[in-house]
Amino acid sequence: MADRIFRGSRLVIASHNTGKAREIAELLAPYGVEVTSAARLNLPEPEETATTFIGNAELKARAAAEQSGLPALADDSGLVVHALGGAPGIYSARWAGPAKDFSIAMARVQRELEANGATDRRAHFVAALALCWPDGHCESFEGRVDGTLVWPPRGGKGFGYDPMFVPHGHDITFGEMEPTAKHAISHRADAFRKLTAACFAR
Repeated sequence: MADRIFRGSRLVIASHNTGKAREIAELLAPYGVEVTSAARLNLPEPEETATTFIGNAELKARAAAEQSGLPALADDSGLVVHALGGAPGIYSARWAGPAKDFSIAMARVQRELEANGATDRRAHFVAALALCWPDGHCESFEGRVDGTLVWPPRGGKGFGYDPMFVPHGHDITFGEMEPTAKHAISHRADAFRKLTAACFAR
């Protein structure tokens, strides 16, 4: 079945994470789409009960589309650490606690690696994007970027686990990288390339 093309002018970013909403808005800027966020519309955050990144992205986008009456785009992303059996994975945000303090989450990753005596610092980020319409139709895409983890964290330009992640082929973390450079190689950018090629006409 052919992908559904987004033909509207307004889109809800189904996120209460300001860093994530800002990054998605920047990636959408070339397409002339007016964006607002679930937080700005005071939409409730649905409980993320799916077992995959795409499942949780669709759950969030579907809820925002139904509640707002507008197409909604949701991202579910996380850090997959090889030596931790894929953790934190879909629980990446939960590791940051109720206050969403990712310094706590990064410290937990480091603590668990040390507790395991792990020397393998390989990790990858996954981003799943789901674009859902109020009628329930969804288009979903997944992106990935591989890298290694460093400690202590470095840089304050990104968000989430960015300050401890060095993408392959680079010697600085996502937290040290300019946004335009990160957008060119990130997991979210990879998923966005697939999404926009399928659903957005320039």
